Amino acid sequence: MALSSIDYAIIVAFFVITTSIGLFASRRAGKSFSEYFLAGGQMSWWMLGISMVATTFAADTPNLVTGIVRRDGVSGNWVWWAFLLTGLLTVFVYARLWKRSGVSTDLEFYELRYSGKTAGFLRGFRAIYLGVVFNCLVMANVILAGIKLGGVLVGATPIQVVLVTGTITVVYTLLGGLRGVILTDCFQFFVAMFGAIAAAYVVCNLPEVGGFTNLLQHEEVRSKTALLPDFSDMDALIPLIIMPFAVQWWSGWYPGSEPGGGGYVAQRMLGARSERDATLATLLFQAAHYSLRPWPWIIVALASIVVFPSLESIQVAFPGVDPQLVQDDLAYPAMLTYLPSGLLGIVIASLIAAFMSTISTHLNWGASYIAHDFYRRFVNPEASEHRLVATGRWATVGLMIVAGAVALMLESAMESFSIILQIGAGTGLIYILRWFWWRINAFTEITGMAVSLAVAMFFQFGYVHTGLPELRSWQQLLFGVVITTLAWMLATIITPPTDRETLRKFYRKIRPGGAGWKTIRNELAADGVHVETGDSITTGLKAMMAATFLIYSVLFSTGYLLYQSWICLGGSLCVCVVSAVALWQTWPSLRIDGPPSEKQ
Repeated sequence: MALSSIDYAIIVAFFVITTSIGLFASRRAGKSFSEYFLAGGQMSWWMLGISMVATTFAADTPNLVTGIVRRDGVSGNWVWWAFLLTGLLTVFVYARLWKRSGVSTDLEFYELRYSGKTAGFLRGFRAIYLGVVFNCLVMANVILAGIKLGGVLVGATPIQVVLVTGTITVVYTLLGGLRGVILTDCFQFFVAMFGAIAAAYVVCNLPEVGGFTNLLQHEEVRSKTALLPDFSDMDALIPLIIMPFAVQWWSGWYPGSEPGGGGYVAQRMLGARSERDATLATLLFQAAHYSLRPWPWIIVALASIVVFPSLESIQVAFPGVDPQLVQDDLAYPAMLTYLPSGLLGIVIASLIAAFMSTISTHLNWGASYIAHDFYRRFVNPEASEHRLVATGRWATVGLMIVAGAVALMLESAMESFSIILQIGAGTGLIYILRWFWWRINAFTEITGMAVSLAVAMFFQFGYVHTGLPELRSWQQLLFGVVITTLAWMLATIITPPTDRETLRKFYRKIRPGGAGWKTIRNELAADGVHVETGDSITTGLKAMMAATFLIYSVLFSTGYLLYQSWICLGGSLCVCVVSAVALWQTWPSLRIDGPPSEKQ
């Protein structure tokens, strides 16, 4: 479709502002590794929180949500809403522990927690495994969304989208480092939210839709609006509620929702100026991620069912789009073609904002692994700060090239989402327990990582050749969790524990609570070493549960308000108030910014 002059003016203005922010931040970015990759460790909680929300506000997320709603209804989103538990566990248990660790990347943690050559191997391997392989797969998913948006909105080919967006994003990321990413994220988030809300308002008032009230009364839409799946339908209940809440949230690993924190979330926590800022930042992230953002996308997805009731109708409307790319997730950009001039430019700018925010974060995060955890650790231990920053910048360019190439081979957002979930199945509990049980060692993580990858590859490429009955995705996930968990538990038992001195230093520095460190605490006490009291895990879990009910009740309240379901709205608001009071009462006992860790 053709863009007007005002649309182009808005998009150009957006690029000018974001580039100016990057240039402003570039004055400090190249001074040191800490400044380039951790923003000097001096960022405030609200900026870090908004930055994390902006990062997960990816160009592919509206497409993913649209595909879910069109196939499984609004309740289908529980496949990712359940990850709230993972995020809040990080908020109330792990955020302050990460800040106390004092590491520069979450992979440096391995040689703080484990000992010997296996710890070094694990750190180096994860730098490539996560920083390159996983990271590029996630970025490819985002780029795929850009390909679909570009094809529908401006008629661009996949190669054109990859080249143009890749070049712009790399240049922008190279300028300001993490500080530039965070500052720009704050601007981009508000642009993206305005664009999403405006798009939802306009599509609801299309003649084909006839307003939000008529939309909800449409026969095909009415069956998709339930916030919870039919509890009598086990085919829906198991994958959407039972598996996510009973197994997936603690056992799986997904970028941005790592059990125990990790990835770019850990990077933001390490960039906070205090334990309090790290905790508040992750809490703001979880609240906005789950309760604020989904509804504009859901509204557009429901409206798309009326306008484009089938994949064939999308293909007919956009004959120039590659038929292989015509999946349910394409309905979101298809709906945006109905926006008027001016607003279309704002929405395209908002989608570019979402794209740039996510890609820039992943580029900076992945490059930090390559520069710090691989290059400095194994190739050039004496590398200067300038050399590390230069290595990170070259890594940024390389990651973008690989991610762009992978994106050209994908077809749908849900495809890679399912692959990533399966690869991480069974490893999540390791990342939770390694902070609170001294017996977890480097072999535990190596075994979990290797077995989960092997199981995922078997289901992805080998299972179809076995002649066994076809398994649904949740069944594959469950098998992966069971097999991987049994494997790493066995490895933990039969392999030697971490060196005692390393464990003692770790405990004195981090002060983890719980019974899992009783052995080490007793040894330190027997040697006359004063040990600070560990944090209360019970208090953290109480706060986690209160915040869970609070955020879910806000999510439900918004939905019931839109649905004009007043009785349900009243009940949801009551839960919101009670849970908010419970969280308020629990908060003072969390010991945020407690006694400083001992100098080692």
